[in-house]
Amino acid sequence: MPGWIYFSGMSAFEFPHQTSFYRGKVRDVYGIGPDHLVMVASDRISAFDVILPKPIPFKGQVLNQIAAYMLGATRDICPNWLMATPAPNVSAGLKCKPFKIEMVVRGNLVGHAWRTYQQTNILCGVKMPSGLKENDFFPHPIITPSTKAVAGHDEDISAEVIIAQGLATVAEWDQLCQYALALFERGRQIASSRGLILADTKYEFGLLNNEICLMDEVHTPDSSRYFYADGFDERQQAGQKQKQLSKEFVREWLIAHNFMGKEGQAVPAMDEDWIYTISQRYIELYEKVIGQSFHPEPISDEVMKDRIESWIRILNF
Repeated sequence: MPGWIYFSGMSAFEFPHQTSFYRGKVRDVYGIGPDHLVMVASDRISAFDVILPKPIPFKGQVLNQIAAYMLGATRDICPNWLMATPAPNVSAGLKCKPFKIEMVVRGNLVGHAWRTYQQTNILCGVKMPSGLKENDFFPHPIITPSTKAVAGHDEDISAEVIIAQGLATVAEWDQLCQYALALFERGRQIASSRGLILADTKYEFGLLNNEICLMDEVHTPDSSRYFYADGFDERQQAGQKQKQLSKEFVREWLIAHNFMGKEGQAVPAMDEDWIYTISQRYIELYEKVIGQSFHPEPISDEVMKDRIESWIRILNF
C-alpha cells in the first residue's frame, strides 16, 4: 500500500499462563489463566463463512478500535468483557461462557433478509411485513438469531428452537432480546449522529458469574451494515441501490465472480488494487462511525507480543 509499512500479524503466539488457543475466521483468541482472554483481530477477511486468500491491510486495527469505542459507548446498557486494548488490533478482558447463538438485529430489509424475503416472508420464525422493497425500514427492528458454528455455515434458528434445544432459558432469551434491541437502538443513535443508518448487526453474549455479558465486537463493518442517511429516501423512492458502508460490497463482488461459498466454487483471485480498495472502505467506515481520522499503526508480531505480555503481567498471577 502506498507509503505504508505493513505487518500482517498472522503468527500464533505462546504467552505466560496461556491455557488455550483458538483461531477463528478473523480473530485469534488466547485463554490466559482461568478467567481472562486476549483477542487479536487479524487482517483476515471472510465472506460466506470462507476465509479469503489475502489479508486486508489495517482491517484488524479498524475492527478492534471501532469495537473498543462501541463497547465503551454501550457499557451502561449491558456489562461487557473488555478490560484493555494493549495494541491497536488487540483486545483483552474477561472470559465468558458463550451462548451458542448470534443475536442478529435487523432494522432494514437487506442482505440475507432480503434474499430470504424474495422466497418467503418468514425468517427465523419471524413474520416480515408484506409489500416491502429492498432496504426498506421494518416498522420496528426484528431479531433473527442464528447458530454460532464452530466450523462451516451459521444457520438460521427460531426462538422456539433455541429454547427447546436448551441454548438459552426463557428468562435468558428474554434478557438477550432486551439487551440486543437496546444495543441496536444505541448503535442507531450513534450512527445517526454521524450521518449513517445502522441497517443490521449481530451481537454475541456469554455468562460471567451467572450474569449475561456482551462479548466480541460491536457495531463494526464485519458485524454490521451501514447506509448513508443523506439521500436514502430519494434513492428508495427511485428504486436505486443504496450507498452503504459494510462488508456487503465484498460479498457482492464475490457473487459477481460466481462465488457464494458453495461446494465446488473457487474463490476468485484478488489483485492488489482490489485489496487496497477494501482496505480504504474499512478505513472510511472507521472515520465515519468514530468521527475521527484513522491513523494506521503498523505493528510487528514482536512488538504486539511484548505489549500483550505486559498486560498479562498486570494481572499478577
